[in-house]
Amino acid sequence: MKRLRRPILITIAFIFSLWLIFEGTARLFAEILWFEEVDYLSTFITRRTSQYILWFVVSSVSGLFLGVNLWLVNRWQWQWLSKDALKKGETIGRSDRVPPGDTAAHNWYYSGIPYLPQDNQQLIASGTAQNVLGKEFISRRYSKKKTYSPRLNLPFLLLSAIALSVSITLILLRYTEIGLAVWKTSYQLSELALSSQSTLNGVELNTFLWRYIYQISITVISVVLLLFKPRITIKAIAGLISLVFGFIAAGNWAVILRFLNPSNFDSVDPQFQKNISFYIFRLPFWQLIETWCIGLSCTALIACTLYYLLSGNSLSEGRFPGFSKIQLRHLSFLGAGVMVSIAIRHWLNRFDLLYGFRGVVYGAGYTNITVQLPIEVCLTVISIISALWLLYKGFVGYHNRQIQKLKLQRILFLALPFTVYLLIFSLSNFFSATVQRLAVEPNELVKEKPFIERSIAMTRKAFNLDSIEAKTFNPKGELTAQDINNNNSTIKNIRLWDTRPILQTNRQLQQIRPYYQFHDADIDRYLLSKDDTVKNGDRQQVIIAARELDYAQVINIAKTWVNEHLIYTHGYGFTLSPVNRVADGGLPYYYVKDIGEGSKKSGTLTVSDETIRNSIPIGKPRIYYGELTNPYIMTSTKVRELDFPSGEENVYTVYDGQGGIKIGNYFRRVLFAEYLKDWQMLFAQNFTADTKLLFRRNIKQRIKTIAPFLNYDRDPYLVAGKTKSQNNLYWIVDAYTTSDRYPYSDPGKNDFNYLRNSVKVVIDAYNGKVDFYVADEDPIVQTWEKIFPKLFKPLSAMPLDLRRHIRYPEDLFSIQSERLLTYHMTDPQVFYNREDQWQIPKEIYGTKPQAVAPYYLITKLPTAREEEFILLHPYTPASRPNLIAWLAARSDGAEYGKLLLYKFPKQKLIYGPNQIEALINQDPVISQQISLWNREGSRAIQGNLLIIPIEQSLLYVEPLYIEAEQNSLPALTRVIVIYENQIVMAETLEEGINAIFQPQASDSNAIVRPVEDVTQEN
Repeated sequence: MKRLRRPILITIAFIFSLWLIFEGTARLFAEILWFEEVDYLSTFITRRTSQYILWFVVSSVSGLFLGVNLWLVNRWQWQWLSKDALKKGETIGRSDRVPPGDTAAHNWYYSGIPYLPQDNQQLIASGTAQNVLGKEFISRRYSKKKTYSPRLNLPFLLLSAIALSVSITLILLRYTEIGLAVWKTSYQLSELALSSQSTLNGVELNTFLWRYIYQISITVISVVLLLFKPRITIKAIAGLISLVFGFIAAGNWAVILRFLNPSNFDSVDPQFQKNISFYIFRLPFWQLIETWCIGLSCTALIACTLYYLLSGNSLSEGRFPGFSKIQLRHLSFLGAGVMVSIAIRHWLNRFDLLYGFRGVVYGAGYTNITVQLPIEVCLTVISIISALWLLYKGFVGYHNRQIQKLKLQRILFLALPFTVYLLIFSLSNFFSATVQRLAVEPNELVKEKPFIERSIAMTRKAFNLDSIEAKTFNPKGELTAQDINNNNSTIKNIRLWDTRPILQTNRQLQQIRPYYQFHDADIDRYLLSKDDTVKNGDRQQVIIAARELDYAQVINIAKTWVNEHLIYTHGYGFTLSPVNRVADGGLPYYYVKDIGEGSKKSGTLTVSDETIRNSIPIGKPRIYYGELTNPYIMTSTKVRELDFPSGEENVYTVYDGQGGIKIGNYFRRVLFAEYLKDWQMLFAQNFTADTKLLFRRNIKQRIKTIAPFLNYDRDPYLVAGKTKSQNNLYWIVDAYTTSDRYPYSDPGKNDFNYLRNSVKVVIDAYNGKVDFYVADEDPIVQTWEKIFPKLFKPLSAMPLDLRRHIRYPEDLFSIQSERLLTYHMTDPQVFYNREDQWQIPKEIYGTKPQAVAPYYLITKLPTAREEEFILLHPYTPASRPNLIAWLAARSDGAEYGKLLLYKFPKQKLIYGPNQIEALINQDPVISQQISLWNREGSRAIQGNLLIIPIEQSLLYVEPLYIEAEQNSLPALTRVIVIYENQIVMAETLEEGINAIFQPQASDSNAIVRPVEDVTQEN
């Protein structure tokens, strides 16, 4: 059996190696073909090549550095000479086993002696062996050995060995965590930080405990192995940590490539006067180098020290003879490397002072600049002096044979640099806290004023708040019926439907089959024209929702391999609803709806009229790439794909798009079977020579794979646009360039403190083609353009009909809006006192209060000549519920991206959303009617409260829905309109507006009530 053990192990290792090669080949081959399909192979090659090179270079350099040091340790370590070898006068390299008959040799105190390699020949040739046997073994005092450090007895030796073992294990675990964190990237923007922070739940606590137990277990196992098998364990740890360093470098490929291709910003930081590009592109690289250097040098120093300590059979003998001269010189060089790395860290720490809070300032404040900055410089200088001292001792050596015999003063003098460093380092936080408490806080505004100014200016620039055009909006309340007619486009685009009731209705009336799902609904605008031209078309705000196929909703008995990958391949069509129209029964009105009932020209979708048919391109409404298209599929097979249901029957089709990778070749099928871990592909009889594999069909996964260095919006939206392609359905996703390294910029509760919507991504829903268009030439995207010159296109290259549908992203606007709550204050004293702090108002939705979310609307801004599509968000003061300002983002044409802030006069009361909701719910007639609807199996749902600016006035509109408790199908029942001193509840918006502005001509049953003052209650 023993004879077979080695061949079996070799065979297993050989098979495992073949499997690894096959797995790696399959992955690389599949990735190359996929990137070739999406036409971004050069991007993949650039990224993957840089990763491979970085991994190889850093791993090799780290392994070579550690390997050379371990080789030197192996040469200079203490060796062990047994008593038997000494008796026979054998050389050191031969066996040192003690003969079984030598009973005296079996006693632990007569086992042998440690020696240095250079003493080998001298020890044996000079006949010292017999003297050693007679004296050394008996006295156990190695007075003739030249050591230059104190000897360690068993307690101190064991304690030192355990401490070093734990240290090197923790270094390995720490850098492994860093490596894993680097490869776990998040592309989604952080949510708007308005909710309270979550507490530690049970799952997080359980994860934390398991992680803690795991680390303790690894540490204990490692310490045991290091104590009993030090040589092989230290070499294994050195090899592992070298690989980890390589993975960290490969995972930070973006940091290195950005360092090599920087782009300048148009500003410098106020403290060090360095261009912002230094902090965005260069500082992360130097910090990465510093992290690598300090980890590598500490690993080498600890590993070599531990190797020396455990050499010469010291642990078994219960004592360590001390470090020799050459050993101390070696450790001195390694210690110098550690101190140089520490010096680099402290020098870079100066720039880290520009981030983080101390007191009222984000970034470096008074204490940071006057205390912490000099301390970092001082620690840098002391670290360099310590490194130079260690280098000197490494070159000249230690001339005192026994350091333990030196006087205490001499030892303290030798350790003076390290003592000063540790003293200053340990007291630095105390110094800073003392200055902050005693010098700054009693006179904080005066001390921190220049630094507050810095933080305000840099935060506003980083979040593009400094480009906001501020104006005064003084509502005059002088709207007339003529003004209403003049702003007819605004009135007919007032949103009575929002995405939530539309989705509820769609899911009950428009899903058609259980496997169809409406994942989301989005607000957009289209130009509607009767003559197939859009130049003179009317702007219409709509809600569009894609009908996708969600295979998870297929009944279990039908979940077969053929159904998942060959038949249920795509969604079909979409619904399109105007935001202001209501169908019979209070349900949404549809421009486009249903499936399998329309003409072939409209893709079998039902279109409401000829105007919509001419204005809304439908083409091939099949959705092969979407938000729910997660399974990979094979198309152009012998099995026809389900296209859409038509009555009691199904219509089938065959995919003829440009997407997919041909897998008719059996070799490709084998590789993709391994890559996808789906071996049924090899045995399927339905494939043809033209069969294609479509994978990564989820649009978020698709674009993240192509450009993982961008952050993406949470809400892709569907667009029906006319292009050269026969397909007319496209997804548009907003992509962001972000950074957390913008000096003095306050991130709030976000993970970044710089944000730009630099890229618009367009994905063909039928062919899967992806295009990245640069919308904002900020320095970060300019750098990415240098790195990947074939990835990006100018925005002007986007098809015109798609360009009409780009919009200011809600994620970006929400974050800017939240930052503006505080950073609209530019006066440092006002900012310090928070005299003009704003807040996001609340509204009643359904029956619960919620923060008012930004909303899209079509209106004519006070300074504009025509209506346009804007994103609006109102503000109220922190201490009062009345309206104080509103922020608008423009989305159309040349005005795209411009921000306008309209401030209301502080001395005038303008009703805020909270007060309007109070007016509605406290009116006895209206509240009574709402209470009646909340009985007998139904409930009234108050929709989004909209503030509509018209001319120099404000109009408030809130829809009211009725929903049955048993059947969640919301129906629009009433519209509440509030203007100045009147509140109206009518069946339609038109009736409500007429009841206010044309009361004599109105013959509706609208409820008209006077506005009661709510300022006292709120």
